[in-house]
Amino acid sequence: MASFPDILVIAGPTASGKTSVGIELAQRIDGEIISADARQIYRFMDIGTAKPTTEERAATRHHLIDFINPDEDYSAGQFAEDASAVIGDILRRGKMPIVVGGAGLYIRALFDGFSPMPKIPIEVRARLKEEGRDCLPALYKRLCEVDPEWAAKIQATDTQRILRGLEVYEASGKPLSEYQKVSPIPPIRHKASYLGLHWEREVLYDRINARACLMFENGLIKEAKSLRDRGYSSDLNALNAFGYREIFQYLDGETTLDRALADLQQGTRRYAKRQMTFFRRDKRFRWVDGSDGDVADVILQNLETC
Repeated sequence: MASFPDILVIAGPTASGKTSVGIELAQRIDGEIISADARQIYRFMDIGTAKPTTEERAATRHHLIDFINPDEDYSAGQFAEDASAVIGDILRRGKMPIVVGGAGLYIRALFDGFSPMPKIPIEVRARLKEEGRDCLPALYKRLCEVDPEWAAKIQATDTQRILRGLEVYEASGKPLSEYQKVSPIPPIRHKASYLGLHWEREVLYDRINARACLMFENGLIKEAKSLRDRGYSSDLNALNAFGYREIFQYLDGETTLDRALADLQQGTRRYAKRQMTFFRRDKRFRWVDGSDGDVADVILQNLETC
C-alpha cells in the first residue's frame, strides 16, 4: 500500500465494466467508491442509468449515488465540492478513495479545478429548450449578440452549448465567457492514478446493445412510467437524454417499441464515442484492456509501478 497513490480513478465509456472493476478493487485494497456519473446521482432512475445493484452497494460502500431528485440541478462544480469532502473523509479513515465513472467533466472539475457558475432556474432552462426545438438558428443569433466570444467557439448547430450560453446569461446577466475567465476554484490536492478501460469498438458496441436489451427486460418502461407518476416531466435535464427519452416517446405513441430500443442503442453508442474522445485527450490516463481476464490485477500491477 505504501507505493499506492492517494486516489484511484477508474474511467472509460459506458458499458466498459467500470462498476464491477471498481467494486473488486475496493474489496481488495480496502477502498470506497465515489461515483462520477452524471445521472446515477438521481433517485428513482436505477435501470436506465445502470446503477450498481443493491447487492453491489451493500458489498462496497458507494458515495454520490441516489442523493438528489430528478428535478434538482447539479453541476460538475457541485460534484467537485461534494467529492472533495467525501475523499477527505475516506482518507481520514485510512481507506482508498476510488473515483469510478464516465462523466469526464466531473472528473476534470475535481482534479483540475472549475470556474463557479450561476444557478439556472428550471423555468429558464425549460423555456430555452422549447425555443430551441422551434428555431435553433434564432437562439444562436441571440447568443452571438449577448456572448459573441462564446458563440465564436461553438458550432451554430451545437444545441447543448447554445442553450448553456443563453441560460447562464439569462440567469445572471453575465456572459458565460466572462465566468470562464474567473480564476477557477482549485483542484483537490492529492496524488491520483488514472486508469481507463479500453475495448475494441465493435466489442464495446455489442456490450452496449446487449445492455440496452437487458434494461428493457429488467423493467425500464415500468421505471419511466413510475417517474411520470411521481410528477417528473420528460423535459427535465435528467430525463431528456438517451435511456428515458426513447421510452417517453414510446409511451406517448411517437414511436414503436422496437424503434425505441434501436434509438436507445444508437444514442448510447454515440455517447460512448464522445466519452472515449474526451478521455483520450487526457494524457494522465493509462489504458487497460477491458477484455483482459483479470482487469483488477492488471490495474494493481500498474499502481505498484507508479
